[in-house]
Amino acid sequence: MEKLPYFTEVHKDVRDIAKKVAEEFSQTASIADEREDYTIIEKNLKRLGEIGILGLRVPTEYGGQGLDMRSYALALEEIAKTCPSTALSYDAHVLAADSIMLAGNDDQKKKYLPMLAKDKIGAFALSEPYAGSDAAALRTVAELKNGRYILRGEKHFITNGKIADVIVVFAKTDPTKGAKGISAFVVEKGSPGLKIGKLESKMGVRGSPTTQIFLDGVEIPKENLLGKENEGFKIAMEALDIGRIAVAAQSLGISKSAFDIAVKYAKERVQFGQPIINFQAIQFMLADMYVKIKASENLTYYAAWLADSGEKVTLQASIAKLFSSEAALEITDKAIQILGGAGYTRDFPVERLHRDAKIMTIGEGTSEIQRLVIARNIITAK
Repeated sequence: MEKLPYFTEVHKDVRDIAKKVAEEFSQTASIADEREDYTIIEKNLKRLGEIGILGLRVPTEYGGQGLDMRSYALALEEIAKTCPSTALSYDAHVLAADSIMLAGNDDQKKKYLPMLAKDKIGAFALSEPYAGSDAAALRTVAELKNGRYILRGEKHFITNGKIADVIVVFAKTDPTKGAKGISAFVVEKGSPGLKIGKLESKMGVRGSPTTQIFLDGVEIPKENLLGKENEGFKIAMEALDIGRIAVAAQSLGISKSAFDIAVKYAKERVQFGQPIINFQAIQFMLADMYVKIKASENLTYYAAWLADSGEKVTLQASIAKLFSSEAALEITDKAIQILGGAGYTRDFPVERLHRDAKIMTIGEGTSEIQRLVIARNIITAK
């Protein structure tokens, strides 16, 4: 690992473990993409459970590794280098686990975290047909009757919806209060009234299952409420702060993978009697790519370090996500350009990495939302 002020030997060990398992995932990444085969990603997540990475941030008393945000960022980065579909599903799983870690009581943590650290998969159900960037506009409702909550509504674009055992669902317990009327609930797979909709066919991260979720009078015990009533929006935003660092880490992994492929190809590809890496046009593209990677590294690692320091990271997470995700799009595009016609074929993974990179500018808050968050922080600071 390159010497950076944010890391220790523990972090190096985590990266080495993640790198090794990412090499395993590389064998099936293109197949998962071509076939939209979510079963491959499901197996990969189970594999992460076997080696302790699935519950990397879960405290040891609940069956996890009890490691920090920096460890998680490094693991995601390595996995995203070979299989961004697996990295994205891992991120969605952690969003669910983080929500329980943030707001769950001890009984909820004892029940759900050990399974999420081992072999059960989580999903984070916030987005809806009329509530994407405007999360406060969600229409799913939860009503308490006879000691049980009844949930009715529809969720869209839910990563892991098809394979999730535990779903953290956000619904309005007081529709008159907007964002202040949202609560968070744990809904288990197989709950009566829980229906999984169609599997979306996507441009990128095609192995990661994205689905609709229908809540048709789903009844859950009142004990499945996370935190207090009407505190759900706060839980979601705190989880997404961590999630945005996670997206930055995935973007960084995608960028590094594309860069390495481009450098190797440029050294081997001969035109006009010499390797194309000797040409200034290629060197300038590689230089620009490298600068963006180094900037993404420092923004992402700093945000992760700040989170580990117990600081509020809303601004830093948005900065890291915005820059790293948009950089990944540019870097993968330049990698295709350097490979030329070969880069446009599926013989090389750069075209897949470019398609996978696009979701990083959309998921867990679009680039436009990140700019809004950053601008508001600037205005407030002034």
